[in-house]
Amino acid sequence: MIRKLESKDYEMVMDFLKAEPSLNLFIIGDLESFGFESDFQELWGDFDDKENIRAVLLRYYNSYIPYAKSYYDVKGFVDLIREKDDMAVLSGISTVVEQMESYLTDRLGKKQVTYFCECTKDSFVESETDKSGVRILDLDGVDELLALRASIKEFVPNASARDMLIKGLETKTARTYYMEMDEKMVAAASTAAENSLSAMVVGVCTKEEYRKRGLASIVVEKLVKDVLAEGKIACLFYDNPDAGRIYKRIGFKDIGMWTMYR
Repeated sequence: MIRKLESKDYEMVMDFLKAEPSLNLFIIGDLESFGFESDFQELWGDFDDKENIRAVLLRYYNSYIPYAKSYYDVKGFVDLIREKDDMAVLSGISTVVEQMESYLTDRLGKKQVTYFCECTKDSFVESETDKSGVRILDLDGVDELLALRASIKEFVPNASARDMLIKGLETKTARTYYMEMDEKMVAAASTAAENSLSAMVVGVCTKEEYRKRGLASIVVEKLVKDVLAEGKIACLFYDNPDAGRIYKRIGFKDIGMWTMYR
């Protein structure tokens, strides 16, 4: 049975999601921030015959994320997505979301599969590298960060990037650490979807002419250290094996695969 979840379901849903807090980072963060009553956000639950929850489906604007521990009503969730008729992004744990492929062949766009990894206090490995030059971005630095990202060919432009950065800083659901050289920002790393349990590391970048100096690694290490000190788990996606090796030196470990369709 599938039904739309309400505020009275909060504790039950959170207990279900917290069994795998890193993999449910986005759903947990959106629930903590926006609850069940927002026009742009909805959450459905799939229940077994004994009324135990076995899966959820989140709609955040036109992005959808399903989560299940094992079996779930794939066709039921697909019918909800088709009924809404607004899907632009579908993403989630590969073993869960890829079950929808055969039902949504006419709706799915480009497919991207990445590694999903996490770093905990127990796995974190701090180097002796001097991190005193790492700074924390405030609102005055948003435009300089956007200029840095715009200069890097690997980054895809996002028309909403400025608003998203400002909103993240103001709500404390995102932060950015950076380094300067020659009086300009040359390396940065951010978090997104921060919640009480975890934070996603995103936007790791270095200006091209300053690469191969380990600057981004220093920034990421400082960012992860501070996230862990707050009792959270640091998570990130990667698809480049070279980048993966860098993150693993800090203490990140693969915990699954994540699939996204745009």
